[in-house]
Amino acid sequence: MHAPVANPPHDDTAFRRDYACYQAQRTGPMIHALMALALCAYLLGVVVRGLVGVEPVQLVWQLVPAVPLLLVAIATRHCREPLTLRMLALLCVVLLETGININGFGSHAGTHQPLPGLLIPVATSLIWFGRWDFLLAMALCALGPLPALLHLGDGPRLLQYAVYMAVSVSLAAVLRAFMSRTLLEQFKLERLLRERAETDGLTGVLLRNRFLDLGRAALHEAQQLRQPTAILFLDADHFKRINDEHGHAAGDAALVALAARLRTQGRRHDLIGRIGGEEFAMLLPGVDTEQALARAEQLRLAVAASHHPGGRLSASIGVAVCTPGCCDSIESLLARADHAMRQAKREGRDRVVTALGGR
Repeated sequence: MHAPVANPPHDDTAFRRDYACYQAQRTGPMIHALMALALCAYLLGVVVRGLVGVEPVQLVWQLVPAVPLLLVAIATRHCREPLTLRMLALLCVVLLETGININGFGSHAGTHQPLPGLLIPVATSLIWFGRWDFLLAMALCALGPLPALLHLGDGPRLLQYAVYMAVSVSLAAVLRAFMSRTLLEQFKLERLLRERAETDGLTGVLLRNRFLDLGRAALHEAQQLRQPTAILFLDADHFKRINDEHGHAAGDAALVALAARLRTQGRRHDLIGRIGGEEFAMLLPGVDTEQALARAEQLRLAVAASHHPGGRLSASIGVAVCTPGCCDSIESLLARADHAMRQAKREGRDRVVTALGGR
C-alpha cells in the first residue's frame, strides 16, 4: 500500500495506474456482458449451420472455440485487474476469429461466413483501455478472417470485405475515442471531488479523519513488513498572537506556509494531515527514532526559515515512534506525539521533543 501525500507533485505513472484501475472497474461488467453475448451469438450461428445440413464432424469442430469462450467469459465475471482484463478481451477476439475461420473453411465460394467478423470491431470498440490493445484488437479483427476468405478464392468478396472492414474499424476508432474521452473526464471529476472531500480547503493536506484512515492502513502495512513507523505532531507557535495582531488573513497565510514546508519535507508515501486549527501531523512509514528526530529537526529549521505577513514562523514538534511488534494504534501513536509536542511548548517552543522525553 502506497498512500500518497495530499496534493503530491504530478505523477504521470500513478495517474495512469489509477486511471487503468478505474477503467477496469467501470468497463469490467461491460466486457463480461459482451463476452457472454459473443458466446451466445457464436453458438446460435453454429446451431443454424447445423440446421442447414452441416456434417456432424464439421459441426463438432465448429463448437470447439465455444469451450474456451465460455471459460474466458467466466474469468471476466469478477476480474477487475486492468492487464488481465485486457488480455482476456484480446483472447476473446482471437477465439472468435478462430471460430470464423473454422466456419469459413467449411464453406464454399459465394457464402457469407467470414462477414460476421465485420461486427467485432464496432461491438468491442468501447472496451479497449489503451492504444496498444485497441490497435492489436483491430489488427486481429481485420486480418483474422483472411485465411478463410483466401481459402474461398472469391476475389470480389475479398475486396468487399476489405472496404467494409475499413469502415468498421474507422467507426470503432471514433466510438472508442468518444468513450475514452468521456471516461477520462469522469475520472478526473470524481478524483477532484474525492480530493476536495478528503483534503483541507485552505492548506491542501488531508483532513483529520482521512489522515487517520490512511494512517491506520499504513501502520498496519508497516507492522506486516516489520518496519518502524514515526509520527511528527507539529503546532505553530504563538498562532493566536498572529491572528490577534495581524488578522485572520495573516493567520491563514501562516498555515498555508506551514503546510507548504511540510510537503517539501515529505516523501511521496508520507502522510500529512491537519489535525485541527494550527496542528499538523506527518506519518513516516519505515522511519526509526533517530531518522524521525533528524526529519523533525529539518522540518523545524525549514519552518523557522519561512515568513508570512505577520513575520517569522516557528513550530513545536513532538515525535513518537512505533517499533516493529508494538501494538500502538494510529490514535495512540498520535496521542503520544501530541503529548511530546505539548512538552516542547512547556520547554520554550521552537524545538523537537520525543515521546520518551529526549530532544
